[in-house]
This record gives sequence, structure tokens and C-alpha cells, in this order.
Amino acid sequence: MEVIISNPEDLEKLKIQIKKAGYQNLHILSDFDRTLTYGAIDGIKTPSIISMLRDGNHLKEGYAEQAHVLFNKYHSIEVDPNISLSEKKEKMKEWWKAHHELLIQSGLSKSDLEDIVKNGHVKFREGVTDFLDFLYENNIPLVILSASGCGDAIQLFFQNIKKDYSNIFYVTNSFNWDENGRAASTKEPIVHCLNKDETILEKIPKVYQSIKNRRNVILLGDSVGDLGMIEGFDYHNLLKIGFLNFDYDKSRKDYKENFDVVLEGDGNFSFVNALIRSLQ
Repeated sequence: MEVIISNPEDLEKLKIQIKKAGYQNLHILSDFDRTLTYGAIDGIKTPSIISMLRDGNHLKEGYAEQAHVLFNKYHSIEVDPNISLSEKKEKMKEWWKAHHELLIQSGLSKSDLEDIVKNGHVKFREGVTDFLDFLYENNIPLVILSASGCGDAIQLFFQNIKKDYSNIFYVTNSFNWDENGRAASTKEPIVHCLNKDETILEKIPKVYQSIKNRRNVILLGDSVGDLGMIEGFDYHNLLKIGFLNFDYDKSRKDYKENFDVVLEGDGNFSFVNALIRSLQ
């Protein structure tokens, strides 16, 4: 793993400001897939939760075809530059709701998600467990923001390694489950690709109350788009760390221009852990 610091002087200034304010004014905002987890295992890109459900034959026949129909209908709207952002957001919510309903109709169960967690296709980066322990011991909130179509699995990954701590907040798409462990309905709010930011936290009082006065933020993501997670939050200092897992030569310049630190090479959490400890 190569550590690329975009502007060493600016980074030191950020660290000084965050350290001066103390851990009581800090929270961590993180993506999940390919950020807390490896981007690839044995040279194979880490699959999405949805693709594992589809390819593992967990859902009823016909799910993949119907999901593709939804993709064809809505993805063109998502990328159309002539459609306003407000209209796109409405359509993305419509898409996610339709897809959740399809998952319900396709027989999604909690046992399906448990199987995915245990199949080994997704692994936390080395050092993440130490990271989680340290945040918990120092009462630093960790907000995990994910637009995954089946975000209930994310908490299961933490439970599987016995690190589902009380300072971790999962802001993702979830289901209400019936007495047989089948998905019955979708919980609000729905997190989609265009509202994956801290404005949605105001709709979740428990989370918002925990971080609203912690105006220093360390943001972790694996794409430049993840920087949008901070949108709507009135922060004082923002330190951005980007995991560049693939396409190094193609993406390095863009990452350097947007992140304070770029961790290139799909590596471990050693730099993140050392940085947070240096803020004591």
C-alpha cells in the first residue's frame, strides 16, 4: 500500500485543529463496501450484497430479469444531464422502493443474509478490528452510510466479528421482518445514490443527536463520489481519506485533487489507525 498525501502542510493543519478540539468533537463518516472491506480478494473484486444474493440462488427465479428491467428504466434517468437533481432524486427513490418490493416478492430472508456474511467473499481490511475497538474505547461515533440495496447485511458483518458496538450507527436500507424471518416491508428513510449524505441523518434523531455537535469529521471512502456523504453537515474541519483500490494510473490524479490522503493499493488500516491515535 502506498500512502499519498496531497498537501502535507494542509494535512498537518487539519490534524492540529482536530487534536486541539479533542475526541469529544470528532466523528467518523465512512462508506462500507471496499472502504472498511477489501476491494478484492485473491484478485477478484468484492461483489455487492445484491449480486451475492442473485448469484447464490437465494432469491426466486425471475429476480435477476426483473431487476435488470428496473435498471434499464431508471439508470438512464440517473445519468441524464438534462434531468434536474430534484427529479432524479424522486426517481431514484422510486427505483430503490421498487427494487426493495422485488426483493420482498422474491423471498428475501434473514438466513440469506447470514449465508452471505459467512461465505467469505467480503472481508474487513486488516486493522479494522483495532480501528473499531479504538473508536469504541474513546467514545468516537462511527457513522456508516451506505446506499446498498440490502443494508441489513452490513450490521451482520460487524456482529460476525463481534464488533457491533454501541457507537456505530448504520445508515442504510433496511427491512421489517416477519415472524418467519422474511422481508415484509421497507423501513424509512430510503438511502439511494443521490441522497447518500448527512442531510438524511436529520431524519434519524438517534444518529443526528450523537454527531450534531461533533463538527470535526474524518471521512473514509473508496470513490470521489463518497465525498458527497458530508453534504449538508456544518463541519468545522474535514479530513478526507480515499482508498484507491483499482485503476491507479487512471484515477490517481482525481483522487489526489479531492482527498487529503490517498491509500493506493487496496491495503490495510495501519495508516488510518496511526492517524487517529496521533490526534490524542
